[in-house]
Amino acid sequence: MAKEIERKFLVANDLWRIEVQRTVRLRDGLLAFSDGRKVRIRFYDDRATLTVKGRRKGISRDEFEYDIPSCDGLVLLADHCDGEVLEKSRHHIQFGGHEWIVDEYHGILAGMLLAEIEIPTECTRFMHPPWLGPEVTGKQKYRQTNLIKAYAQARSSQADG
Repeated sequence: MAKEIERKFLVANDLWRIEVQRTVRLRDGLLAFSDGRKVRIRFYDDRATLTVKGRRKGISRDEFEYDIPSCDGLVLLADHCDGEVLEKSRHHIQFGGHEWIVDEYHGILAGMLLAEIEIPTECTRFMHPPWLGPEVTGKQKYRQTNLIKAYAQARSSQADG
């Protein structure tokens, strides 16, 4: 069984940009969310995956990811994600013997930057890069589903005002 163990942080400054080794453009759509579980469709350039994530237990959760035909992924993204598709550039950085990812959001969450590190165990120690800001692991406000809800509420308030 696949496990995802990750820690998330805000980004304090732009020093990370000079350390980027590769960047991939992503599009994510949420197909289902219930009681901490989610099913997501994701495009990495032209590759589509379907991901099932279980409930969090601490900073760990079950994660299953499957390649699917791109044409199926396009239909799922366009017709089954309620129009809330996240777009981001995922920047990969090596620091202190670990791979860091900085997600730079575009579209509905333009300007949001989040850094994450996937680690083999919850107690794995790692060095903090100089561009790392405060940790937001486990903070509800920074979960993608809540970021999208906050955006939708702000959009609705603007339309009403």
